[in-house]
Amino acid sequence: MNQDLKISISIEKKLSNIKKDEWDECANPNPNDYNPFISYDFLSALEKSKSINGNSGWYSSYFIATNKNNKLIGCAPSYLKNNSSGEYVFDYSWADAYQRIGRPYYPKLQISVPFTPVTSSKLLALNDSDKTKDALLNGIKEFCLLNSLSSSHLTFINKKEMELLKGKGWLIRTDQQFHWNNNNYHDFDDFLEALSSRKRKNIKKERKEFNEKVLKIETLTGNDIKEYHWDHFYDFYLDTSMRKWGHPYLERNFFSLVGETLSDKILLIMVKKDNNYIAGALNFLGSNTIFGRNWGCIEHYKNLHFEVCYYKAIEYAITNKLSKVEAGAQGAHKISRGYIPSKTYSAHWIKDIDFSEAISNYLKDERKFIQNNIKQLNENIPFKGKLRRKNGL
Repeated sequence: MNQDLKISISIEKKLSNIKKDEWDECANPNPNDYNPFISYDFLSALEKSKSINGNSGWYSSYFIATNKNNKLIGCAPSYLKNNSSGEYVFDYSWADAYQRIGRPYYPKLQISVPFTPVTSSKLLALNDSDKTKDALLNGIKEFCLLNSLSSSHLTFINKKEMELLKGKGWLIRTDQQFHWNNNNYHDFDDFLEALSSRKRKNIKKERKEFNEKVLKIETLTGNDIKEYHWDHFYDFYLDTSMRKWGHPYLERNFFSLVGETLSDKILLIMVKKDNNYIAGALNFLGSNTIFGRNWGCIEHYKNLHFEVCYYKAIEYAITNKLSKVEAGAQGAHKISRGYIPSKTYSAHWIKDIDFSEAISNYLKDERKFIQNNIKQLNENIPFKGKLRRKNGL
């Protein structure tokens, strides 16, 4: 494919054809800024478990950039898609409009981590080279044109990558998530003291009511996580998946695989009643961040979700001096529990010029709506005094 100043771009259908150390050198070169989701091990677990490919609608097509010595200097987690499921940046209305004018929206190219609404770079370049990223982008566009794809989408990109893509003429879309920031709290009570009186009392009440129940919480990571934990957790995951989407995205073996290769990057919070597991929350650990990913339960108790998914994550972050907890997509109810709005970015290239212009106009209005919504939400953040100003956008 494309050659850009002695950078060659090619496609690999299987991650196993790429050297793990070379991929990770591009994805996570800085140990102080590690993100587990773009790591070779996480993406490999998706592939090996058949959570992608097969009938998933995600078909791996990894973009690879090599130099004149055939050394990998850039890569991108990329997938051909024949649907829009598991993306968390919703373009169903775009697909419907495109197909109404008699043009197929699928297949399209998705550059993202499947089923994972977490911000990170998606154009993974050795030394974060803009030259390599430019070559990857040129290769992506050429691939779409050669294969008659309607569009390409980079989702949950970081702000720096968003600015790069904006400068290249890609359409920028924004949305919001809810993140908790650690303002050097000594313990959970210290965090509570930063909140307004009403919110502080409400959290204390929720935790007190929960702790009165005869439930035991286990906080597990590393070698403490056993295969039977994954057996139970998958039951919880299935319960949530069936209610939300009607089917699970992740296969059972995915959890075993990440348990084997990423156990020290996993925080698994499990809940027992009468010596039986009834609920659990799966988090992944970055260098400075806890990423809340999946949760489920087979018995329901008041405040169970808040305790397991929010408060335990905050406690762990404070104890381990982590700077942030990302609680994932959706949920304005997180604000009253100390999680504040945070903007997310995606970038889109659409082949059809007229349709691209229509989407561009739509996105202008949507960005204004998102910005105003974040502003309104920030008026309700529960912090007081200086911390309120510090946490507000």
